[in-house]
Amino acid sequence: MTRTTNPTGALRRVVTTFPTLQFEKRLWKGGFCRITGIDEAGRGAWAGPVCAAAVVLRPVPSLSRTLRGVRDSKQMTPLARESWAPRIKEIALAWGVGFASAEEIDMLGIVPATKLAATRAINSFSLITDYLITDYLVFPEIYLPQTALVKGDQRSLSVAAASVLAKTARDARMRELDLEYPGYGFARHKGYGTPQHRAAIAQSGLCAIHRRSFAIKP
Repeated sequence: MTRTTNPTGALRRVVTTFPTLQFEKRLWKGGFCRITGIDEAGRGAWAGPVCAAAVVLRPVPSLSRTLRGVRDSKQMTPLARESWAPRIKEIALAWGVGFASAEEIDMLGIVPATKLAATRAINSFSLITDYLITDYLVFPEIYLPQTALVKGDQRSLSVAAASVLAKTARDARMRELDLEYPGYGFARHKGYGTPQHRAAIAQSGLCAIHRRSFAIKP
């Protein structure tokens, strides 16, 4: 049976500008040394896959200084995300990225597809994790103790690091898909419902990577 815990009590309600290792430190002291932070990118897009990343940071408190510039990827510039992504990969004990396609999103629904992408991210590395910290999502199907944090990418450095890897990996995939499906501007808006994207759909209709289950209105 999956155990969902809250090792930090009232600290769940605290949102900091920069994520910290406060959750990880308490878990490290409790004997959990391979804590996996999980976050996703692309849940609200009209086109393309949803991407999830899993990051296991080394149990070293000084990483809060080493990764000082890492935060919720939505609060970082594209240049900062691209700069930090390889550094996170180098510093992490393990990391992985997983995708679920637009077709899988339409078939399963966005939340199950997001969980599928996260599971693929975890399974992509050989390290056996012993705890999950997620950005809100709970994974009862994964037999591990876990904490689902509201605004986890703003509070946990492990989750923030996963947020950066998920966002940069998905952006790269959307740039590739822009070459396969030109005319929609995927490299620019990454599949989200911008005016440019709406105009492209109105002119050319939906393409193979659009999510038919979403209420797309050109």
